[in-house]
Amino acid sequence: MGKVFAVGVGPGSKNYVTETVRNTVQKADVVVGYKYTLEAISDLIKGKKIHVITMADQEQTYQNVKKELGNGSLVVPFTGDVNFSESEVVDRLVEIFGDVELVPGISSIQVAASKARVPLDKSKVITMHITTSIEEKKLELQKAVIDEQNVILIPRPWPKDPQKHFMPSEVAFYLKKNGFDTSKIPVYVFESLTNGKEQTFSGFISELEGKEFSDLSVMVISQTKPESYINFEQL
Repeated sequence: MGKVFAVGVGPGSKNYVTETVRNTVQKADVVVGYKYTLEAISDLIKGKKIHVITMADQEQTYQNVKKELGNGSLVVPFTGDVNFSESEVVDRLVEIFGDVELVPGISSIQVAASKARVPLDKSKVITMHITTSIEEKKLELQKAVIDEQNVILIPRPWPKDPQKHFMPSEVAFYLKKNGFDTSKIPVYVFESLTNGKEQTFSGFISELEGKEFSDLSVMVISQTKPESYINFEQL
């Protein structure tokens, strides 16, 4: 079988596609991906065999491609970084194709952290963008807020099932229900980062109640104080 690559193509803008990813995509014979993700590399996939997938048909498409690939090479692009919030699909690709090479990309969490000036090494990064239960992740969120950590959160859009839908409004109601004074916790919500349709909400978590946000949203709860090196005793 030919070579299979899972690559991260950045949060949306072509400017955030790394040179390594560009080279990998350009050398591929077949590309399989979601419509939005493919738009970020549209200039690199002209003339290639392209399969546009949805959650409903991705499994069958992967199985069909495996039969047809031969000695050709396949690229499966992911929005952001292939190593963050995509493990369910990557694990399945490994089950189907065996040896899959992962090529990292720039994640929306990195862009959101930069815009909010929140250091990743002082933050709890949580993704709710999974199909399995998020109850443990909700507890992680509570603990991080209690510990006054920064939180960078990928919410979960699931409008067809209110029980699974966990977007910024649901996060706000959840934290309030569990005893947090959400009127005093600052938050950012970044939508459609880098793709030309970007919008930013800045305020307090309580203000998120009832507000609708794009599926392409990242929440940043900012709780830590700046700690520059000048404030520490020099050894």
